[in-house]
Amino acid sequence: MKIVPTEIPDVVVIEPKVFGDARGFFFESFNSAQFAAAVGRRVDFVQDNHSRSAKGVLRGLHYQIHRPQGKLVRVVRGAVFDVAVDLRRSSPTFGRWVGVELTEGNQRQLWIPEGFAHGFLVLSDTADFLYKTSEYYAPEYERCIAWNDPAIGIDWPLEGLPNLSAKDQQGLPLADADQFP
Repeated sequence: MKIVPTEIPDVVVIEPKVFGDARGFFFESFNSAQFAAAVGRRVDFVQDNHSRSAKGVLRGLHYQIHRPQGKLVRVVRGAVFDVAVDLRRSSPTFGRWVGVELTEGNQRQLWIPEGFAHGFLVLSDTADFLYKTSEYYAPEYERCIAWNDPAIGIDWPLEGLPNLSAKDQQGLPLADADQFP
């Protein structure tokens, strides 16, 4: 596995070693010991999630203010532009974002630690998106930052307006949202 740093040091891209030939491919998608070495600590994942979305769907920017979730995300079909936003007020990268294209072809994964908002935009006709979480989903603590907050300034690769859920249409600006210490 290869670890690729991003502009936010706690968010990393993980590129697995893929073995392929005319029959197909094989790669180890998760190894607890290697992951712990890559992120500098042991992370116990408690939940796996799978979503399928159509082109132009934007999900996020989601986080849990209590019982925060670290997420290890990847795409097994299609392509997405995946984004993490630092919501830790004590961090030198507070309010900054990083975006990475995740595809079935590049098989990259993105580690988004606790204290970040997360979202993605589907670039392909459909995308199957898988993610492991370090904490259980707790809807009473879920929050949403506005995908288009100018204070954050995410450069989404959009063609027109995104397709948003009713919940995501109600996302708050960073200045008005709950944040982490």
